[in-house]
Amino acid sequence: MTTQALRALALKVNGEDTAIGDVPVHTTVLDWLRDRGLTGAKEGCAEGECGACSVLVARPGIEAQTEWTAVNACLLPIASLDGQEIVTSEGLGQPAELHPVQEEMAVRGGSQCGFCTPGFVCSMAAEYYRPGRTACADGGDHEHGPNGFDLHSLSGNLCRCTGYRPIKDAAYALGDPVENDALAVRRNSPPPPPATTGMVVGEAEFVRPASLDDVLGLLADRPGAQIVAGSTDLGVQVNIFGSRPPLTVAVDRLAELREFSFGDDEVRLGAALTLTEIERRLAGRVPLLAQLFPQFASRLIRNGATIGGNLGTGSPIGDTPPALLALDASLVLASRRGERVVPLAEYFTGYRQTVKDADELIKTIVVPLPLAPRTAFHKIAKRRFDDISSVAIGYAVDVVDGVVREARIGLGGVAATPLRARATEDALIGRPWTELTVREAAGVMAAEGTPMDDHRASASYRSAMLGQSLLRFYFAEQEAGA
Repeated sequence: MTTQALRALALKVNGEDTAIGDVPVHTTVLDWLRDRGLTGAKEGCAEGECGACSVLVARPGIEAQTEWTAVNACLLPIASLDGQEIVTSEGLGQPAELHPVQEEMAVRGGSQCGFCTPGFVCSMAAEYYRPGRTACADGGDHEHGPNGFDLHSLSGNLCRCTGYRPIKDAAYALGDPVENDALAVRRNSPPPPPATTGMVVGEAEFVRPASLDDVLGLLADRPGAQIVAGSTDLGVQVNIFGSRPPLTVAVDRLAELREFSFGDDEVRLGAALTLTEIERRLAGRVPLLAQLFPQFASRLIRNGATIGGNLGTGSPIGDTPPALLALDASLVLASRRGERVVPLAEYFTGYRQTVKDADELIKTIVVPLPLAPRTAFHKIAKRRFDDISSVAIGYAVDVVDGVVREARIGLGGVAATPLRARATEDALIGRPWTELTVREAAGVMAAEGTPMDDHRASASYRSAMLGQSLLRFYFAEQEAGA
């Protein structure tokens, strides 16, 4: 095996500096850890759905300098953590000195066979250390415990034997970290800076360039390069389908792709910001996206997944395109030749095909302001959370004096590409916002797209759900008094 690197790749694991060593480029963090005896993390699905593999990574924080972020170790290539810092379940505590999360899981019966337990512990520890988690004055609700613990932080962890009540009990029993807790103290220091990485093993190469200009140069010279951020899609391709891109280019830590601004005329979202980062920075100021985020996979996935990646795949069943179409979003595409702005409605051209050239990447997502006052995101899937949608619909409607002045409806899962429901929009605009109008428009909407039969839903079911979704949106607005 021939290995070349700009320098010896290494990271900090449970506080110890550790060389990555001579491993294939597409080796996952999970396999790398287990090969070194850290077997707490398990492979349950290899797709990021079960959470048995979760570990903690030191990432830039929003309310603190560093935030311990739970991620799926089965999806990330170990080369992507060059120069970074991770903690596994073994690093949290040992039998003689359990971490508070481990202790609560033990005494409250949160573990039986134990296969999933280390993953739950790491996800729970990330929420335990989340800056801003404080006790709820009202005692909590069905999603938050009295200690402010967000149950959605465990939505990506599955348990088949213990049952979730004792795990919930353990989460809600956690107090605040003590003053001398090393991981709590670590939040007060900056996270590791992104390393400039170059690794070649055989014919495969992993690169983390230092700047956007370097990335664009690579794309110009080698347009077949695989761009990767959170690896929530590529990781599945590697694990399940045996994909081995010759050149993988990591862009998740590039400052030029991590822009965030909320101005008077537009919102600008960097393509490499994770969904969790966007969710917390927006803080509900874009209600349509606020409805989308909890339904996009799990917290573990959202901690790595990016809008740029979701759009870059060109998938017709991605969750963000319907919402962004309803928001009339545009994309800034960058290449060595310069930048251009493309309306999202003109971005998709065919099944997993877009107007993005091989030497371009998505730099920024732009949402114009002001926002429509009536918005909603509907996702029809077999599970409420952590599932791929059969149909997804984004709504943005403006009604003035009882008449629909503007309507934008984004659809996913009903054609080879995400699309605007243009015929339905035309059936609404200029007409009174009444049940009669909406029922007539629902009939039009049921015929939008070219839905197909597959293992998730039949074509007739998808069509029926489109019409029912519009009626559901209308009646929800009426009940809200809008």
